[in-house]
Amino acid sequence: LTRKSEKIVNLDEIKKLSFRLQNKIKKDLKNISKKKKFKGLKFNNTPIMMRILNLTPDSFSDGGKYNKTKVGYDHGMRLIKLGSHILDIGGESTRPGSSTVSAKKEWDRIKHVLKKISKKNNISLDTRKSEIMEKGIRHGVNLINDVSGLNFDKDTIEILKKYNIPFVLQHSIKNPKTMQKNPKYNNVLL
Repeated sequence: LTRKSEKIVNLDEIKKLSFRLQNKIKKDLKNISKKKKFKGLKFNNTPIMMRILNLTPDSFSDGGKYNKTKVGYDHGMRLIKLGSHILDIGGESTRPGSSTVSAKKEWDRIKHVLKKISKKNNISLDTRKSEIMEKGIRHGVNLINDVSGLNFDKDTIEILKKYNIPFVLQHSIKNPKTMQKNPKYNNVLL
């Protein structure tokens, strides 16, 4: 465990620390490991099905099949009917080689589908931008999925704190435009 420090404390060594520090660490561990409530979902031994709705013209998973509002909405509703507990919606491709799009363009791609579908299901928003996160949260998003691990936009942490919303952190080496350019990074398992 580490907190704004170069010192790393192994879990096996907690008992060797001062009583004050032991209590602080135990409190932190309890806080991060407690069961979270997420709009009616129970995170027990039952699998939770998350499906993906990419609203980009260059999606790595569907080649841009669903990037128009009506088609995207219809596909999202089909995914919900097929048993999706969480629908992960994204408007910026992060496939290897893709380019960053403006926040305006990303929001324009997702806003209409997001507004209509968020009333019908749990919505995860796949974005790296704080502006998109905040707009999405205001329109019913209840989970943030950031493929940059909060490293793309310095304001994302403040948005997550402001709205106290659950989030998923992923890790990517470099950025989508350059992540596959160095063969050293091509076979990294995370």
